[in-house]
Parts: sequence; C-alpha cells; structure tokens
Amino acid sequence: MQPRARMQAVLQHTRALGRRLRAWRWQWLVALPAAGLLYVLLLIPFTPAISDIRKAKLEQPARVLSADGREIAIFKRSNRQWVELEQVSPHVIQALIATEDHRFYEHHGMDWWRTAGAVVHTLRGDMQGGSTLTQQLARNLYPEAIGRAASLNRKLKEAITAFKIEWLYSKDEILETYLNTVPFLYNAWGIEMAARTYFDKSAARLSVIEAATLVGMLKGTSYYNPVRNPERAVARRNTVLAQMLKHGELTDKEFQQLKKRPLRLNFERQEVPVGMAPHFAQQVRKWLIDWADSQDYNIYTDGLVVHTTLDARLQTQALQAVRSHTQALQAIADTNWSKRDGWHADNPLVHSLVRESAAYASLREKGQSASTALKTLLQDKDFMQQLRKRKTRIEAGFVAMEPATAAIRAWVGSRHFATDAFDHVQQARRQPGSTFKPFVYGAALQAGASAEDTRVDEVVNIVLEGGEVWSPSDAGAPTGKPMSLRDALAYSKNTIAAQLVQQVGPDKVAHLARDLGVRASPLEQVPALALGASPVSLLEMTNAYGSLVRGGQYRSPYLVTRIEDRNGQVLAEFAPHPAQSVMEAQDSYALLDMLRDVVDKGTGRAIRQRFGIQGDVAGKTGTTQNNADGWFILMHPQLVSGAWVGFNDARITLRSDYWGQGARSALPVVGDFTSRALRNQALERTARFVEPENSQWWPAFADGVRQQVGSWWGQMAATAAPQERTEPAARSATPSRAQPTPASISKPSVPAAASDQAPTQPEEEIEESIPSLPAPRTPPAPAPAQDALDAWLQNWADAESDAAPAVDYERQPPAVWGLPVQQR
Repeated sequence: MQPRARMQAVLQHTRALGRRLRAWRWQWLVALPAAGLLYVLLLIPFTPAISDIRKAKLEQPARVLSADGREIAIFKRSNRQWVELEQVSPHVIQALIATEDHRFYEHHGMDWWRTAGAVVHTLRGDMQGGSTLTQQLARNLYPEAIGRAASLNRKLKEAITAFKIEWLYSKDEILETYLNTVPFLYNAWGIEMAARTYFDKSAARLSVIEAATLVGMLKGTSYYNPVRNPERAVARRNTVLAQMLKHGELTDKEFQQLKKRPLRLNFERQEVPVGMAPHFAQQVRKWLIDWADSQDYNIYTDGLVVHTTLDARLQTQALQAVRSHTQALQAIADTNWSKRDGWHADNPLVHSLVRESAAYASLREKGQSASTALKTLLQDKDFMQQLRKRKTRIEAGFVAMEPATAAIRAWVGSRHFATDAFDHVQQARRQPGSTFKPFVYGAALQAGASAEDTRVDEVVNIVLEGGEVWSPSDAGAPTGKPMSLRDALAYSKNTIAAQLVQQVGPDKVAHLARDLGVRASPLEQVPALALGASPVSLLEMTNAYGSLVRGGQYRSPYLVTRIEDRNGQVLAEFAPHPAQSVMEAQDSYALLDMLRDVVDKGTGRAIRQRFGIQGDVAGKTGTTQNNADGWFILMHPQLVSGAWVGFNDARITLRSDYWGQGARSALPVVGDFTSRALRNQALERTARFVEPENSQWWPAFADGVRQQVGSWWGQMAATAAPQERTEPAARSATPSRAQPTPASISKPSVPAAASDQAPTQPEEEIEESIPSLPAPRTPPAPAPAQDALDAWLQNWADAESDAAPAVDYERQPPAVWGLPVQQR
C-alpha cells in the first residue's frame, strides 16, 4: 500500500473513533461519576461505624477495684487526662485553627478548596496535605480502619469518617476530642499531658508562645521535638505565630516580639500511675481482654468496672513488709559484694556477666575482638556501676491467698514495678528448696507411714543414672540416731527426705505435688526432686499449701468476682472454682500437723520468737543451693502467705550462708505481714485448723499396732519432753522424742546502713539444711515467652461444670480468675 493510501486509512479510522466517542459522550458523563459513587458506597462498610464514633466521645476505660472498693488500676489506652474545651487555653485553639484548618467552622468535614489546592500542588511535585481537623481526628481515632498510606483509598475512608463525625458532634466537641487524642511523644497523649510534660503546667495556663510550640509539633512530633531538636521547634513555632498573625489572632507588634523569644521548656516525663498492685492488675488485664473480646466489649472505652478478690489493707501491708525487709537485705548484699573477693575486674563471674550484656554484643558487632570488648567494658566505670547495680539488686515476690476459696488477697510481684516489672509470683520459676519437702512426706503418709515413724539420720548414697553417686548432706554431721518423720521435717533433714523419696518413688512425689497445685511447672522425676531441684512458681507453691488447709482439696486461684458496666449493671459474676479432692483429709491434716512443728521448734521458729505470732499456724522454710533462693510459706486457717527472696540471676547471691537462708530472708517478710494482719484484725487470732472426723477405724487401729510394735523393738525411745506448744492447737498427744542439737553458727555483723532494719535473731538458732544437688540431666529451660495462663485463656469458656472435673493438668489454669456463674 502506498504511503498516501495508508495515511488516508488511518484518518478514516480516527474519524470513525471520534464519531463513536461523540455518540457515547453523555453516557461517559454519567458512567464515570456513577462508578465513583459506587466505589465510595462500597467503602462505607469498611469505615468506623456510627456506634464506634459515638463511643470515642464517651470513651471510659475499665476500672479495677479491690474487694473493699479501692481503685487498683485503670486500663487506659494511653497516658492521657481528658479535659473539657473550657479547660484549654484559648491560645491553643487559636493557634490550632489558624495553622491546621482556618475554615474549620465553615466546612462539614472536608475543605474542598484546600483539597483542590493540595491536588494541584501535588501534581506539580510539591506534595501537600489537605486534611481538615476532622479528617485528622478520624485518622487519629481509627488508624487501623482508615490506614496511613498515601493513597486515594485512604483519603476516601478518611473523608467518609469525617462526614460521620461532623454529623454526630458539634464543632466544639470535635475540637475537644481532637485536643485530647493527639500524641506528643514521651507517652504524653492529649493537650493536658503535653502541657505537663513540656512546660510543667496545665493546659489552661499555656501562654501564646507555649501553645504555638505544641501546635507546631503536630506536623511531625519527632522532627519538631523541642527537647531533641530545639532549632527546628523554634522555626516551626514561629511559623505557627505567623499563621496566627495572618488570621488576625496576633498583631504585628506581638508577632515581632514573640518570634524573638528563646525556647523555654520545663520538661518532665509524666509517669503512668501503677497503683497498689501492678502485677496483680497485669494478670487481670490479660484475662479481661480475652473476656471482653468474647463478649463484644472494649476494656478501653466501655467503662467496665471489675471487682476483684484483692484486699487493699492486706496489699498495703504486704508492700510495706516486702520493701522494708528487702531494703535491709540490699544493704547486706551491697556490703558483701564490696569486699575484696566480691565485685572486681578479676572475678570470672563478673566477666561472664559482662559478656552477656547488650553493650558487649554491640562492641562485637562493631568488629572488636572478644578480649578487646571485654577489656573496654571492664574499664568503663559507668557501665560497670550500672551492671553491678542491676545484677546485685535484691528482688522478692509475695502472695497471700484465702485457703477456703483460693481467692488472692495480696500480690507483690517485685520490690518496685517501675524498676522491675518481672513478676516473681506467677512468672518466675525458681528452685523451691526445702519448701518442696512436704510433698515428699505427704507421699510417705499416703503410702502408709505416720508422723511418728522413724528413720536413722545417716549418710545416704544414691546411685544416679550414669553411675554418679549423690550423697545429700545437712548443716551438721549425721547423728546416726533414729528420728521421727515429724522432727525430720521440722528440722529440714536432707538425709531423711532423701531416704523417703527413695522409698515412695519420685513419681509419687511429683504426682502429689501436681495434685495439690504445682501444675504449670514441669517436675523432673529424679531423687533430687525431694530437695526442690525442679523450678516452680511462688503462686503454685502457695496454692499447693492452701490445698493442705482445705483438707487435701485443690482449687484454682480466684481473682475476679464480678464485672459491671458503667451504670452499675452486673454483666457477669464469678464464683470460686469447684474443689477437687486430691488427698485424703486425714493425710492432709497429718502433714499440716507436722508442719506446725516447723514454726514451733524447727527452722521457722522465728515466726513465734521474733514476730510473736501465737495462733495456730504451720509452715516451711526453704533455701536452695549456694543460698540463691530463700523461701517461706506460712499457713493460717484464714490465709496462706508465701514469699521468695533472691536475685534475678541465680548466680548472684547474698554471699552469706547466714543471711542467705530462707529463715532470714523470706521468713521475715511473711512474719511481718502476718503480724500486721493479726494486729489490724484482718485475721482472727483464735482461728484453728479443723481436724477431719475420722470415721474409718482401720487406719487408727493399724497406726496403734505399728506404734506398739515399734515400742517393743525399742525404736521409739522416750527422750526429753518436747517444747510446750504456744497455742492450744487441737492435736493428739505424741510420744516425747529427742530433738537434734542445733548446728552451731555464728552471726555475722550487720552493715551500719541496715542496722535499723536488719533482723534480730533469737539466742538459739537452727541452721537450715542447704541442699547440694547433683547436676541436672538436662539444662534448665529458658523463661517462657508467655506464661501458662496465656495458653489456658483460650479454653476459659469451657469451665462451666458445677461438679469437680477429673484432673487434667493441661487444662487447669495456673492462675484463674473464677468460674463463670452468670453472664448477662
């Protein structure tokens, strides 16, 4: 085809296409807007609902209350204090409107002129934002629903939500909500917290120049941060002042004076109030989020009121006891670590701690050799001082439970939540030492032994897997004489506990411990389990002791009693979980009776001698290898209290065999708390453990025959009369028995810094038997990323049966909040 003919053909096709387009021009003019409108309509369901927007103005966080009505915590979405518009300086409102949206009172959610201008500038390569204050509020309130990507889809969602907000609220309500929801860095949300953070004053007292500084930050809080970037903040502040001049809020004279002023801050971070029981509140918060999701509530907006089992008086006393006694022990630790053989650059342990630090890892990543990085940090005085302070800081955990219902009455997870938020009650897993021995003796009672049976206090050699021989020892040398099981437990004899675990089997001991309450922590079924080789939590151990007070019945811990809405209407009520019978009542009481002797004459006698507690109580001390952990658990008929004291790193100790024992580290915390509770009449002095009615004649008959045969063979020789009981406890008389001579110990001097608070010891001391454990077959498991409660929460709704279910350790929660009895 000739070029001329080809050109004519192209022109013909072009004319034909033009004719078709002209024929359809009206259809296109209708179709394009219709398609756009359809797209907008399709987006509406993906924007926040009207009900959600209504909640934004009425947002009310959940409140957690103690059993006696004291506020424990408020679950806020962010750290802010809502203030009404009248409580905000007029300068703030003038600066905000002049800078961000000067036609705010004229539009209905979108400023069409500003939007068109932003489009023109963006097409020219100068990207500008055209969002009104209402659109910004929509984005701030619903970032997930609207998104933050620079796209047409996001702008349309933002506009739709802005129209909904304008339809629901007045202009002043929109301004108030905006000013109370914008972030200002440093965990400060809203204008009130921003004013306090940067200028240490309320929002009502902000000056023009201060208001301009804060409004200027809204364009980019990090970029215009007045603390880190003061020059940029001043430049942006002056831009805001210029906008106020332009829109008539300032005179030219005022503007010229204000823009020359330097930036003056009074910066102070606003700490979030943690309340009296922050660790307890954290546990409640975990569960409440799950419950609220399942019931279509929001813990940050719906004004839920959560009533718990915590007793505010007991919680206050627990805090006082923990802080008082750990402060005294901290002075002892500081003194002992300051000695020549303590914290110094040649200590191999210090080298290990340095190599495990983030600073060491950072230097290695920068290319320094291992030796150079170590040397650099050892010579860095500030780093070493901070490392020592962090590693040698004494920590503690304390929990008190009502045995009848397993209700939590007090919960102290650490010395100071702000310093260490790690929960040493429920989250930490530490070796329990001799506080685990009652499970060994309980298994022996289940196997037919009695408290008056005897074992010879002698060297025990146990052959372990691989041929290793383990010989547990005590503070003093074996006497070679028979000793009753009652006395062996009272004086915490390792040799006799080792004999018992060999006779009943570690599997039986582990099974009883799990039955009574140690259900979340794995227990290694080896002989060393008898001396507390397997790490457990304080909450598990305290609840297991509570099972003994309940007559051998297990209950899951109980925290929440009911939930109400903001108007006081009950939404749900919770009752204690049903009791599960896991141990014969007679065996349980016999074991509890043996534990009375621990505080009457054994390793826990300071409860009576130092703290003057004369009621019917029982308990057990515990100390782990190298004095790494100190434990004490005390049972009162109305309250079971447990304490752990130690360091976060088990390699760090008090460096004192004297102060490192549970009887001198953890026992004073429990003793102080219990004596306060008795003085304040939170506990009854006359309360007594209830001995179960024994309707079975055979156990009593068999026990009598066993004792008679023992007397015939001379195995129950009478000795000096036992110490007189300090309370009229109901218990059958027992034959007099020789008491072992307490091991001789010397009391170290007390540092001057701690002399006012350091424990004073009775004249006659009893040394705690510190276990020497064999090496574990497997290395200890690392701390779990989430506690066992998180996994259990998913099955919470299934716990509906009124009857006690069969024991299922995988489904029983380690810290559960109550059985749902009513959902409304």
